[in-house]
Amino acid sequence: MDRTAAGRADIDATGHEKTQVVIVGSGFGALAAAKTLAKSKTPFVLISATTEHLFQPLLYQVATGVLSAGEVAPPIRTILQKYPNADVRLGRVVEVNAEENTVVYEASGTRHTLGYRSLIAATGATQAYFGHDEFEKVTYKLKTVEDAEVLRKQILRCFEEAHTTNDALVRRNLLSFVVVGAGATGVELAGQIKELARRYFAKSINNISADEVTVTMVEGAGVALPAFGGKLSEYTQASLEKSGVEVVLNTMVTAIDEHGVTVSSAKTKEEKRIDAETVIWSAGVRANDFAAVLGEATGCDTDRAGRLLINPDLTVGGFANVFAIGDMTSLNGLPGQSPVAMQGGRHAAKIVNGKVKAGTPFKYFDKGSMSIISRFSAVCRVRKVEFKGTIAWFMWLAVHVMYLVGFRNRYVAVMSWFGSFIGHRRPHFHYAQEPMKIEAAPPAVEREPELAHSA
Repeated sequence: MDRTAAGRADIDATGHEKTQVVIVGSGFGALAAAKTLAKSKTPFVLISATTEHLFQPLLYQVATGVLSAGEVAPPIRTILQKYPNADVRLGRVVEVNAEENTVVYEASGTRHTLGYRSLIAATGATQAYFGHDEFEKVTYKLKTVEDAEVLRKQILRCFEEAHTTNDALVRRNLLSFVVVGAGATGVELAGQIKELARRYFAKSINNISADEVTVTMVEGAGVALPAFGGKLSEYTQASLEKSGVEVVLNTMVTAIDEHGVTVSSAKTKEEKRIDAETVIWSAGVRANDFAAVLGEATGCDTDRAGRLLINPDLTVGGFANVFAIGDMTSLNGLPGQSPVAMQGGRHAAKIVNGKVKAGTPFKYFDKGSMSIISRFSAVCRVRKVEFKGTIAWFMWLAVHVMYLVGFRNRYVAVMSWFGSFIGHRRPHFHYAQEPMKIEAAPPAVEREPELAHSA
C-alpha cells in the first residue's frame, strides 16, 4: 500500500481535510491508542506539540546524567512509520468544535481545520503550584525534556562553582538541594542527587565530599510516597535517610526565592528557613491547558486540578465520539500513571474501530505500582503483594526496559544503567559556562620619551 496516499486525510465538502480519527498528544495514552488503530488499519492523524514520545518516568535520569534525552524521547514519527494509515503532524490544537466534528490546530503560525469522526484527547498534565504560580520562576520542575536538561545544567553548575569558590557560605548553598514533594519524582530525584554526590562528584572533584552535599525533601503529608503508604512508605523514608537525605514530613512550603525556601510545620506552625541554590518542585500536577479547551467545547465539568470529569466509557460530556484519557481526566479515583493512560488509550481506540461495543465502561487492570529510591533500592506493590529493596529494584529495571520504545533505546539504556549503577559513570554530563564577553584591555598610551636632565 502506498503510504502517502493511505495516510493523507480526505477533503470534505467544505474544503477542509477530514480523517476518521484525530488523536491529540504523544504520550503513553496517545501512543497506545495510535498503535491500536494502526493495527486495525483505521486511518488517523496524530497531532502533537512536540516531535517526540516522552518516557516521562525516566526524566530524572536525564536530569542526573544517566540517560540522554534521545533515549527517553524517541521521535513519534519513527515509532509509527511502519503504519501506512498513520499521519503524524506537529502542531498545537487550539479549538474544538464538537458539534461540527472539527479541530483547529496551529502549526508554524498557520491555523488548519481538520474534521474527524472520532476524537481521542491525551495531552497529559503539567506542574501545579497550588495557587503560588510565582514559585515557577524560582524552582526547577521535571515535566519535559527541556526541564530535565535545564535541571542537569543547574546541578552541574552548582558542583563546578562549589569547586572553585573561596566563600564558605556560597559553597554551602551551592551544595544544598531542596526537593518539594515526596511522590515518585521527588523520591527518585532526592535519592539520585545524593547518589551523585557520593558516587560521582566525590570521586571526580577532589575537594568535594559527599557529606558536604545536603538534600532535603519536604512533604506536606505524613509519609513519603503517600500513594503507597504503610510499610513501603516507611521503607522509603528509612532508605532515603540512610543514604543521607533529610526527609521533612507534615511540612508546607510557604515561600521560595532564588536562594532557598521557608517551610512551616503543620503540627507546631513554626517556620524555618532552608538555604539552597537549587529548589526542585514536584509537589503536584494539574491538567494540561487543552483540557479546558475540550471541556468548554463539550460542556464537560472539571475538578480542582482542571481534569475532565469523563464518563465511565471515557467519553467527554454528551459526545459519544469524543474521548479523553490519562492525566487530563478524572475517573473513579484512578491514579495518574502511565498504565492507566495506556489501557485507556487502547479502550477508546477499540470502541472507535468497533472491537468494543460503544458505551462499554472502562475497567482498569491494576498490574501494580513501583518506584525507585536509589541504587539497588526500590518499592513495588503487585495487588496485595509488596516487594522492597534489591528485588524490587530489579523488577523496576525489567519493567522499564520492557516499556522503552525501540531495541536500540533498550540496549543503550541498559548499557547506561550498567555504567551508572554498577560503575561510577555519568555518560551524559556535559556543561559549559555561559559565554562571557571579554572586554579588550585599553590600548597603551604612547608617551613622549623623557629627556635627560643635567644638573
